[in-house]
Amino acid sequence: MGLAGIDYVILAIYGVALVALATWVSRRPDESGRDTSDYFLAGRALPWWAIGASLIAANISAEQVIGMSGSGYAIGLAIASYEWMAAITLVIVGKYFLPIFIRQRIYTMPQFLELRYDASVRTVMAVFWLGVFTLINLTSILWLGALTIETVTGFDLLHGLLALAAFALLYSLYGGLRAVAMTDIVQVVMLVFGGLLIAWISLDAVGGGRGAVAGFGTLIDVAPQKFDMILSRDNPDYQYLPGLSVLLGGLWIMNLSYWGFNQYIIQRALAAKSIREAQKGVLFAAFLKLLMPLMVVIPGIAAFVLLPQIERPDAAYPTLLAMAPDGARGLIFAALIAAIVSSLGSMMNSIATIFTLDLYRPFAPERPEHHYVVVGRIVAASALAVAVLAARPLLGDAEQAFQWLQEFTGFFTPGVVTLFLLGLFWKRANAAGAFAAAIGSAAFSLAFKVSLPQVPFMDRVGLVFLACMVLAVATSLATGKGASSKAVDLAGTDFGTSRGFNLGSAAIAAILTFLYWYWW
Repeated sequence: MGLAGIDYVILAIYGVALVALATWVSRRPDESGRDTSDYFLAGRALPWWAIGASLIAANISAEQVIGMSGSGYAIGLAIASYEWMAAITLVIVGKYFLPIFIRQRIYTMPQFLELRYDASVRTVMAVFWLGVFTLINLTSILWLGALTIETVTGFDLLHGLLALAAFALLYSLYGGLRAVAMTDIVQVVMLVFGGLLIAWISLDAVGGGRGAVAGFGTLIDVAPQKFDMILSRDNPDYQYLPGLSVLLGGLWIMNLSYWGFNQYIIQRALAAKSIREAQKGVLFAAFLKLLMPLMVVIPGIAAFVLLPQIERPDAAYPTLLAMAPDGARGLIFAALIAAIVSSLGSMMNSIATIFTLDLYRPFAPERPEHHYVVVGRIVAASALAVAVLAARPLLGDAEQAFQWLQEFTGFFTPGVVTLFLLGLFWKRANAAGAFAAAIGSAAFSLAFKVSLPQVPFMDRVGLVFLACMVLAVATSLATGKGASSKAVDLAGTDFGTSRGFNLGSAAIAAILTFLYWYWW
């Protein structure tokens, strides 16, 4: 397809502005005075709008934009459940999880596990998350981002990989979470503007130049089957979105793990000025999640009508991008780059935080604060280098490799949710139960995959979660003697929320109820 000169000018302006902003927000008169709170948690001073924007920027990457648009092409609006159910999950996280985490004054999720269970649980989970973040998340973001650049521009894959890595290092390494979070505001503006622009262009094309609203009406008339939110068993895509399980089953486990207990995500909320500020931030992110299907799924459905001849659904978004006029194409492509580099910066910061604070500092506890900041920077750069080197061997030759890696991660998701939920809300949970849940999650997932191959993955996640809960409870009861001395004091935790949070939550629930009712 290629880009025009004006498109490259827009990209250059975006890149320079991002680096300049990151440098400005990271400036300090005395670099040696930078401590771990400042670097890893932005001094616990992030405002709500930065938290909400950073949550979305960290969440959305190019493979999600391309992949979800492709799913819109192949499946339809039902794929939007991943976004819309996430909005409800964020409300739950803000109401019930953040008050506990922020009251504990923790830096990381493994740190909470030590406070609630013991140091061995912290170490094991820290090592697990480091492996997942580096070899799965960081690697896939880099590789699929480079593939996206190659598809759109023809730019060499390896050069694209190196360029993305260098850009991510340039704007995020020095300033830590503060630089990542504040530049994420720019990234989200780019994402929203670029997404709405391609939605308008595609819907206008469907409507024959009569505007986006007319195009949306035409889309519903021409492809009504793409607007079924709950798929029936005879639907060929039921395996991916198994009917009511989307609302009542395993998707809840996946969402709670990702939005509630994932360092990569929750670190933004932990950096808030206060619990109220954190709650406003996650509510802002929840409203943005409601908007996401309009920016990625609807263009995919539009492509189904406009481009029925394309070979692969994932080609839908790049093909629509080619339809955009010069200048607009550069803005939309800049939005894709924003999605990639914001996710890279966030992932690097999370890796640095977990390694430095959960693994390194316990073994070198008496070093100056700035020493840990330097270690964090070295770890972030090293993790990115490992991801660059591992990208082609892991993902380069087989599409199935990425799918296998994602499913591997999903093997452990039910166990992670189990040990956190029990740790938060059940006083008798102990370290033995936590380890049983972690080991059982992998064992049950493998057993169910082999013995119940016909059961959709999302349903298996739900079954494994229930099995892990039973195993963890039984193990804790068998090995413990009453309530754990490390149990969370729920009586001392304020779960109250502001009137604004309550009204916003009610609005989100009402919007989702209407959407699912209308397109049931």
